[in-house]
Amino acid sequence: MFFNFKTLGAAALLAGSVAALPAWAETTLTAVMQAPLRSLDPHLSTAQIVRTHGFMVFETLLGMDENYQPQPQMADFTVSDDMLTYTLTLRDGLMWHDGTPVTAEDCVASLNRWSQRDGSAMTMMKYVDSIEATSDSELVIKMKSPFSPVLELLAKPSPIPAFMMPKRLADTPVGEQIPEIIGSGPFKFVADEYRPGDQAVYVKNADYIPREEPASWTAGAKIVNVDKVVWQAMPDMQTSINAIQSGDVDLIEQVTIDLLPLLDMNEDVETGILNPLGAQVTGRFNHRLPPFDDPQVRKAVMYALDQETIMQTAIGNPDFYQLCPSIYGCEVPLASDVGAEYLEGSAEDRMAKAKEMLAASGYDGTPVLMMQPTDLTVLTTQPIVAADRMREAGFTVEVASMDWSTLQSRKNGWQPVSEGGWNFFFTYWGVAGIWNPLVHSLINGSGDDNTWAGWPVNARMEELRAAYLTAGTMAEQKAIAEEIQQIAWDDSFYFNAGEFKSVAAWRTDLKDIQSGPITLFWGVSK
Repeated sequence: MFFNFKTLGAAALLAGSVAALPAWAETTLTAVMQAPLRSLDPHLSTAQIVRTHGFMVFETLLGMDENYQPQPQMADFTVSDDMLTYTLTLRDGLMWHDGTPVTAEDCVASLNRWSQRDGSAMTMMKYVDSIEATSDSELVIKMKSPFSPVLELLAKPSPIPAFMMPKRLADTPVGEQIPEIIGSGPFKFVADEYRPGDQAVYVKNADYIPREEPASWTAGAKIVNVDKVVWQAMPDMQTSINAIQSGDVDLIEQVTIDLLPLLDMNEDVETGILNPLGAQVTGRFNHRLPPFDDPQVRKAVMYALDQETIMQTAIGNPDFYQLCPSIYGCEVPLASDVGAEYLEGSAEDRMAKAKEMLAASGYDGTPVLMMQPTDLTVLTTQPIVAADRMREAGFTVEVASMDWSTLQSRKNGWQPVSEGGWNFFFTYWGVAGIWNPLVHSLINGSGDDNTWAGWPVNARMEELRAAYLTAGTMAEQKAIAEEIQQIAWDDSFYFNAGEFKSVAAWRTDLKDIQSGPITLFWGVSK
């Protein structure tokens, strides 16, 4: 696959920034991303756009390669024979973007902050005895008892990666945004050119020293071959299509499938799938508020909604989506047909069952507040389709339209709907963020305030998630994962609306585009 950039002279760059530019021509890649960037703190959001921003600026101690294996990145590692001591040694030459050296103390502070936000990190910390810097370049994680996924969690690319930052930033209270975007990664964030929801600019970090190993997903050598990357928001997909055809844009991260024929006719534009894992569309209930605090009412929705109807409306071409009951992704090792009974029958048959179940539940007409993002194309239609089917089943539904950033903020509150709360919304999760019970945020059944939005409570689910961590064989893990999946359907944790593959488009003068769990801007050349 390829990846393309555009060479611009100083006069062609944004007004107001010319004085800061060098005299020679710069190689600039302009991209339209799948959502506007409005939040910059990579520890505070599970949104894909924030995660991609995070990997531009920040790094993780370990990276994950294309075989899903953790590899050294900022640090090399050793593990004691009893699996109770993990020693991480920072590689030479690591510098923060402010010119100060990366230290083990910075990394300890970063891990502590990350572990207060990421669900799987919270689980890991229950097994951790201590995390200490034993020198400027070495940190040691000591466990109370063996916990085999430690390396996997330090390397995972989703939903909240273990990004490292200077201690002075990592000490920011976890509920507050960090005041500066300073990492040690291959790109530097240009704060003066950032316009929330409109433009984000990154420049090559000339002081960055790549690893020697070949690049593979978020592991290996992150070699930057362009001087500047600009993320430019576009008001709609047709505008983005026009921009890439004219050469004003080099890359569109996520093209609406029904507009692909317009690009197929242009010899200067190529299309393809950069993220081979795909993503699962999920409809999330707020389990704390009426009417979805009632499991029978939730179950009626599970039958009212229909995967095929939702995916046909949102994606259209079945070549780019698939339907399955697996909560971990359709093509991962833990995939199974458990729970398939909730998807059986025609849309009409399922609707009849939904009406019957809703009538029996005693639903009293409490309105359902359905949040709809207006600026994220891949998620604009599902709320409308779902609202129509829920109304047909007998629900009262109000669709509240808002931008994606507002939805992301609003979902974190459980106050009554009249005070800004919510009942239901759709999002999507890259399969890399849900492929096993450890990393899957949507199946946390603790109901804890700090878990991902929705807050389901199920004691058996928590027992199984704990058992998965200590399972000795893949067969044992799979058996546990299947029981977890059955509970997720039976207790209506969320509705699995199907899985899709995102199609990107790029100008043909972009070379060596990297495949990965997110869009990767290193390795690309012109």
